[in-house]
Amino acid sequence: MNDEELLALYRNPDTRRNAFNQIVRTYQQKVYWLVRKIVIDHDDANDITQEVFIKAWSALENFRGDSKLYTWLFRIAHNESINFLKKKRRRYFVPINDVEGELADKLESDPLIGGDEIQLKLQKAILTLPEKQRLVFNMRYFEEMPYEDMSEVTGTSVGALKASYHWATKKIEDYLNGTD
Repeated sequence: MNDEELLALYRNPDTRRNAFNQIVRTYQQKVYWLVRKIVIDHDDANDITQEVFIKAWSALENFRGDSKLYTWLFRIAHNESINFLKKKRRRYFVPINDVEGELADKLESDPLIGGDEIQLKLQKAILTLPEKQRLVFNMRYFEEMPYEDMSEVTGTSVGALKASYHWATKKIEDYLNGTD
């Protein structure tokens, strides 16, 4: 089912819940992994993913369709993830480097990543990136999202996104080669 069909079903009061359930089933995994790559922790990612769909449920009625449904959901997911990390920093009065260090420690204890040395090193390299480059890298490398869709999610020009991705890959390459 495409976005237009899902939204038409959603706008019908008789099929609204069914349509939203279909939207969740369609996009839940992608949203979860976007969030997970930002916050690292599985439990936090689950909680944030639920928040994303709660916000989507409340706002979907006003969705105009100017963007694709998944880019709209990714924007909500990105904002929720960043807000979560900011609250965490403020709550514990810690600088961003300490939060990123904590995320790196969680990577090592994560059963999905911990045993895979290459994956662990890649994820640690990604954590060294500035927030915007990390988002761009994750969307392009892992999600294979086109730059035009990334532009809708981030509100950044395609050219700037290409530059961010280039610098992100360069920094990751340097980290992996030990020249960082």
